[in-house]
Amino acid sequence: MRKGNLLIFATLSALVFGLAGCRSLPPSKPSSEWTPQEARGAAVYQAKCARCHYPTSTRPLHGPGLQALTKLKSMPSGAPPTDERLTAVILNGRQDMPATPLTDQQLQDLLAYLHTL
Repeated sequence: MRKGNLLIFATLSALVFGLAGCRSLPPSKPSSEWTPQEARGAAVYQAKCARCHYPTSTRPLHGPGLQALTKLKSMPSGAPPTDERLTAVILNGRQDMPATPLTDQQLQDLLAYLHTL
């Protein structure tokens, strides 16, 4: 193989193997299909969570990305992502995540939104 062809082959091989290692996550629900509660939850998310968490990516910002959080078997902590567990983490904080005080309505709206991710 010529040097240029070898470089192209190596680059394509790395790309193929890199993509094969990516996990496929279900897409987020389009905002055009959100219920009023999910839309209110998105507003809570923007006000309280967006500065630390990406909603439609698993890449970390200051905290983990939240794409498909409620559809995974476990959260980054290893715990299952039940509404009860999410509520505890949101309201009480965990490790570097501070507690986030919310009203009951804000919490229910936020949980509804998290299920759209």
